[in-house]
Amino acid sequence: MEPSTEPGESAARTSGRAGAGRRVSAYNSVAQLQTDLWWTISDAARRLSLAAPDSAGRAEAVGVLDETLADVDVLTHYYSYPGPEVAQTLRALASEESYAELSRTAARIGRELIADLAVATVAAPDSQESGADADRRPRFDVLVVADLSEAEEEQILGGLRASRRRADAFVYDVIAVSSFVDAMVAILVNPWIQAVVARPDFHTRSDFDLALLRELLPPAGPPDLDCLTVADRAGALARRVREERPELDLYLVEQASIEQLATQIGREFDSVFLQQEDVLDLHLTILRGVARRYRTPFYSALVEYARKPSGVFHALPVSRGNSVVRSQWIHDMCDFYGLNIFLAETSATAGGLDSLLEPHGAIKEAQDLAARAFGARRTYFVTNGTSTANKIVTQSLVAPGDVVMVDRNCHKSHHYAQVLAGSHVAYLDSYSIDAFSMYGAIPLADIKRTLLTYRREGRLDQVSLISLTNCTFDGVVYDVERVMAECLAIKPDLVFLWDEAWFAFARFHPVYRRRTAMAAAARLAERIGTAAYRAEYRRHLQHIRGMSDDELVRERLLPDPDKTRIRAYATQSTHKTLTSLRQGSMIHVHDDDFSRRNEEAFHEAYMTHTSTSPNYQVLASLDVGRRQVELEGFELVSRQVELAMSLRDQIAGHPLLSKYFRVLDSGELIPDQYRQEGGPCPLRAGPEAMEKAWSTDEFVLDPCRLTLEISATGIDGDTFKHVELMDRWGIQVNKTTRNTVLAMTNIGTPRTAAAHLLRALIGIAEELEAEAGQLAPEKKRARDRRIDALSHDHPPLPNFSRFHDTFRAESAGEAADGDMRKAYYMAYREELCEFVSSEEARRRVDAGQPVVSAIFVTPYPPGFPILVPGQEFSEDILDFMDALDTKEIHGFDPECGYRVFVQSALAGDAG
Repeated sequence: MEPSTEPGESAARTSGRAGAGRRVSAYNSVAQLQTDLWWTISDAARRLSLAAPDSAGRAEAVGVLDETLADVDVLTHYYSYPGPEVAQTLRALASEESYAELSRTAARIGRELIADLAVATVAAPDSQESGADADRRPRFDVLVVADLSEAEEEQILGGLRASRRRADAFVYDVIAVSSFVDAMVAILVNPWIQAVVARPDFHTRSDFDLALLRELLPPAGPPDLDCLTVADRAGALARRVREERPELDLYLVEQASIEQLATQIGREFDSVFLQQEDVLDLHLTILRGVARRYRTPFYSALVEYARKPSGVFHALPVSRGNSVVRSQWIHDMCDFYGLNIFLAETSATAGGLDSLLEPHGAIKEAQDLAARAFGARRTYFVTNGTSTANKIVTQSLVAPGDVVMVDRNCHKSHHYAQVLAGSHVAYLDSYSIDAFSMYGAIPLADIKRTLLTYRREGRLDQVSLISLTNCTFDGVVYDVERVMAECLAIKPDLVFLWDEAWFAFARFHPVYRRRTAMAAAARLAERIGTAAYRAEYRRHLQHIRGMSDDELVRERLLPDPDKTRIRAYATQSTHKTLTSLRQGSMIHVHDDDFSRRNEEAFHEAYMTHTSTSPNYQVLASLDVGRRQVELEGFELVSRQVELAMSLRDQIAGHPLLSKYFRVLDSGELIPDQYRQEGGPCPLRAGPEAMEKAWSTDEFVLDPCRLTLEISATGIDGDTFKHVELMDRWGIQVNKTTRNTVLAMTNIGTPRTAAAHLLRALIGIAEELEAEAGQLAPEKKRARDRRIDALSHDHPPLPNFSRFHDTFRAESAGEAADGDMRKAYYMAYREELCEFVSSEEARRRVDAGQPVVSAIFVTPYPPGFPILVPGQEFSEDILDFMDALDTKEIHGFDPECGYRVFVQSALAGDAG
């Protein structure tokens, strides 16, 4: 969408000075800009109300007021509140020079926007709609896209408003635009829109001067609609709306030939209506569409169950609160949690509650709704975290002896899943960021090189699965579609497990969505099914004919459309980034062969790892969390990004904060060769740069992950987290390295929390500043040494060494997979293991003797295994471990040392 009026188009309805004198790039969203506009109006009007008629500042204030009112004139056309009528009221007050009233009115609107009250302030449709009951009903906007005459506007908009009744479950108001561009602006700036009603006679370009929004909206030019048929015009709008906000309901209204339209483009819309017929049917359909997303089958069933009297004769004393409310010793538990949580506790699967292990009712419906919301073909609820979700998926797809390519920097659950499955693990190394003691992601060239190695050695058929983390803990995000496409070009049936534990929110933002597993799988499936792709693939085959493996690594590969099977799984920690009780997770499936090859195995794996007594409160929260993001996810995620960028701005722009802290950007966390288009921080360069980077770069950075570099404080990350932030200021953060602290915003982060974090950082910086001026020379030198060590003395992060030949399937080949399960269970035999000190391990390595770990060794940070069972020690690994100053290392005993296999076990004498 191109937010500007082309030369020769209709005259702009504004003065053309939109944004003049206002640095729009200083804002992170349209919502932030809109709030500032109202406060600017209020301030200018207040100054005018107090200024003398001939005062020097009066002319300036009048200019600011006129300019800002012109900006508001444009923005209000995309909202029901504050809408065009409000803008007209302000104009009237300004023309009457009622500046005091104008200031109060604008300030009130500004406060409502800041407090997120604007959606609750939508004008009541009629006098029946007032009162407390109406105020509690969810409210939303309906967007009408059509070139309406006054009579038609009254028929459609007036008819919809007149159809509303007090008995309706929801309250809505209607806004109308006449062009494709305005429709796209509206759905991107107005998060309260829940339904779009389109008539195909809309214009292509906007009648407004949208220069004000140019820097705040993604630049996607409108298609050439002028020569298209009615059906094609409507279809183009529908596809673009679905691309940006797929959760919205879409309805087509036409004055004739709706039967033909229904057959041509009916699949693009949820319903098709004849304009001349009763608008009441459209009104009821709009309500029904929102109600469809509002439904929470399992949560509603659980609420209904809790209201029923029942006699409990099963093994759950806490059910109905029976063992709690009558106890004189633990009744305070009921006071703390409330009675409802106990009323909803049961072991029953009847009475509408369904069984998680064999769902046919409410749980099945809830999972189907979640699949629709997240763009999956199937979705499964998991009540004991994504650790279990990863094990379920792995066990269902991997047989003992299968080769699995695994991100070594992945969550521990993937490592243990390979032990359980009995796979042969081929570890993939991420690029390292030694300056901050963290890893990034795995370059696509390395993944392709590994696959080509297995093909060259005749073992490609053994490779069944690749497991990757998207996005990483630190916010590095893959180009998921490209990774899948190029890997499938080498192995057409490769299965992908994308660990999106920290990325569940991404589905509900237009820029993020394209890099999610489910969206990428759907887009790739659509792409390779076209005739144009087949022609492209034939040309590609000619181009790569005769290329060596090294050349193929550098080439952008295309999968064979006749052989490719798209098989993608995503595991998401709903509780980490969306609304859910702790351990609420989901498994999303887009697998062409699920029914034919994996459904039964998946069910068995699900049964293996899922409790027969799942927590119903967790299940209900997953159901409600899905409802929330379908109806307000776009708004919440947009606000999350805005808040993160505001924090970045405040830290970078504050002289004292920037002296001691800085938020790392893309240029510091992603090497140049993986950022073809993006600059150091694409989001800061504007939406065009971010859109381009997220469309083309191999890796991008999630701006909501704020990696705070703290070397200048002289305090290490672990101390800073626990002593400074948690103990002193009550602030919780995600992780640390030697010289960084990771904070992140989420859909529940309030602005007060962001302000508290900034206040804490300022407090810490002020103390450091005061302390620096009082240090004795020797103390100052010690402090400088600490700062220098944190800034420059970084132990290089080691790559994976190798599995010892005892645990390798093909010890002579280049493919370096290992049987970690064999090593894991060999370590159960004490006679096969011994402890060695760091010094002894180094002596043996220097002497050329293999030293092989018997267990996982995981320092925190970086938080993933440096050594796994069956892996050989290397000089790099020992150097890294010796240089670590972290206090927490799992699998290493400071007194005894490392647990390793004795030489006789490695020589084949294990028995």
